[in-house]
Amino acid sequence: MSKALVRSLSFLLVLFSSLTFIWAQEPESKQNQPASDNTKINQRDRSKSEPTADQQKENRSDRELARQIRRAIVKDKSLSTYAHNIRIVAQDGMVTLKGPVNTQEEKQAIEAKAAEIAGQGKITNEIEVGSKEARKPSPSHYR
Repeated sequence: MSKALVRSLSFLLVLFSSLTFIWAQEPESKQNQPASDNTKINQRDRSKSEPTADQQKENRSDRELARQIRRAIVKDKSLSTYAHNIRIVAQDGMVTLKGPVNTQEEKQAIEAKAAEIAGQGKITNEIEVGSKEARKPSPSHYR
């Protein structure tokens, strides 16, 4: 055998060995996990009557309202990562809250914080309690 052939075969052996090692490092849950299916939520959000973040006006008052609510929610460290990441859509002083949370208490706490800032009667709460996504522990849960 020539040296070039031996080098090529050695290189391929090392390459395939490292790829196998990298694949083996994937968590088993990720390897066997089916793809997420948000079809129903995506279809709901396509409706023109459903407020979505891209429909939020870029006026200063709505941006500031959403920012204040987000800040109040994130400041509350007793809330889960899912609660911290709910969608807040402000349109003409009205606020829509959407997304999954772990418990009814989180849903109520978020709505109370939003109502305190925006005012009673200006909140539409579409937060979902106990969805499949929210039941998964957050990465901080393992720390």
